[in-house]
Amino acid sequence: MPARLAGKTALITGSSSGLGRAIAHAYAAEGARVCCVDMYPTLRNAVNSSTGKADDFHNRRSDGVPTHESLVAEYSGDHIFVRADVTRAEDVEAAVAACVEKFGRLDVMVNNAGISVESTHVRPLRVHETSEGDYDRTMAINAKGVFLGCKYAIRQMLKQELVEGRGGDRGWIVNTASTQGLVAYYGTPSYCASKGAVVQLTKQVAVDYGPDRIHCNALCPGFLRTTMTQNIQSDPEAQRAIDAAHPLGGMGNPEDVARVAVFLASDDVRWMTGVPLPVDGGAVCL
Repeated sequence: MPARLAGKTALITGSSSGLGRAIAHAYAAEGARVCCVDMYPTLRNAVNSSTGKADDFHNRRSDGVPTHESLVAEYSGDHIFVRADVTRAEDVEAAVAACVEKFGRLDVMVNNAGISVESTHVRPLRVHETSEGDYDRTMAINAKGVFLGCKYAIRQMLKQELVEGRGGDRGWIVNTASTQGLVAYYGTPSYCASKGAVVQLTKQVAVDYGPDRIHCNALCPGFLRTTMTQNIQSDPEAQRAIDAAHPLGGMGNPEDVARVAVFLASDDVRWMTGVPLPVDGGAVCL
């Protein structure tokens, strides 16, 4: 079904790289108007040259076309970039306001911005070795950022009229959790805790706002080929172990999850909410 998101406006956090960028492209290809939200418009640098591991979130590439510009070039239409730190309430509120000012309403909120501080470490650290700073930073972006995104998106959606011809729905929220919010993984205490919080918040929001016809579901990706998994991709032994843990064979691509993000923002989820949906090549089955 082409143009499954035609006429919808979507705000996507963490849109400059990785999964967020893939979701933005998938939404624009399906006819959505996209508000790209990130701290930087440019792509994240993948590998730290001094450690050979995943680079810090703040280190960006000087090449590459920013997501919003690539959407305009490939799909035409209006697509914008708004700078925001998802840990700051005033930034998230302002991003929603900017989206509404430009497009008139907000139909889909994708709370995708996230980090894995643990992926930048030279070796895995267990909880007794994990710094309070790493934990606080992870929870602030991965958990609080989703809370703030839900808060201000829902505040806007409640002001909007029900969409005729779409089952009387008012809004769609898609939160990026992880399979590590469903099952544990080695050496990632902060990340697992934050994604578990996203799963439970998704369910709670679904309960409270279902009567308002606002859907809230969560993507739970497995291991994807992004900057966040450079430690695995650069280690042949670790790569083989991860490949073996996915019945469908190997790590996924961001586009594999972006296709499901389209479904969760579409009219096809008319009778679906509060679901943490694994998109992981079958990994959680093992």
